[in-house]
Amino acid sequence: MREIVYGRQAVKACLSANRRRVYLLRVQEDIRDIEDFLRLAHRQDIPVERVPRDTLNRLASHGVHQGVLLEAEPVPRVDINTWLSRLEGPRQIAVALDGIEDPRNFGAIIRSAAAFGAAGILFTERRQAPLSPAAVKAAAGGVERVPLVAVKNLPDALNRVRDAGFWSTGLDMAGDRDIWQADLSGRIMLVAGGEGRGLRRLVRERCDFLARIPLWPGIESLNVSVAAAIALAAARRGERPPGSYNP
Repeated sequence: MREIVYGRQAVKACLSANRRRVYLLRVQEDIRDIEDFLRLAHRQDIPVERVPRDTLNRLASHGVHQGVLLEAEPVPRVDINTWLSRLEGPRQIAVALDGIEDPRNFGAIIRSAAAFGAAGILFTERRQAPLSPAAVKAAAGGVERVPLVAVKNLPDALNRVRDAGFWSTGLDMAGDRDIWQADLSGRIMLVAGGEGRGLRRLVRERCDFLARIPLWPGIESLNVSVAAAIALAAARRGERPPGSYNP
């Protein structure tokens, strides 16, 4: 089975990470500034085809491909037991998704998770937006950096991670505490609900507490990908990325 990867950030991340097999790189025949892509493909003996823009438009289903497109193995998933066995240390942040419907939101959450050093993203393959080329592009390379943990039943998965020391924090505008005041130390699972519907009852019940993002009057809610990014920032508040400048 092959998947399409398009967009410069997503393609470069896939080539650089070298986590999955890449079968073919297609580049727009009249485009410039693609030396980095050609160099990465050459290092891995990946065939390169120069094709008209219309060909890339068709293969990308008229998504914004920016002149580059890959055929690659599917993004790897990991089962929850394997994922938990690989985690080390008391400080971990992860994200669980409860029925995200828009692939672009799915990808944007993956991007934010990668940006804030999340240990993984839990999601179900059913009742969830697919990890489509549009989601991979929106993730801007995040799918190559954050473990994607496919689970069959999210409430059961939250029970499993509780046994591994995680506190599950549901993101809900009716939450009983402010996200900026919540204790997000230790092992934290941020749980985001689907657009419009929010968290399902069973998922809410498996959360240890619900946290809200305070908003000024006039707007009742945030896009789920924005809410997830804010929650990740709150969880990382006071921490610095590895290797960052610390005056």
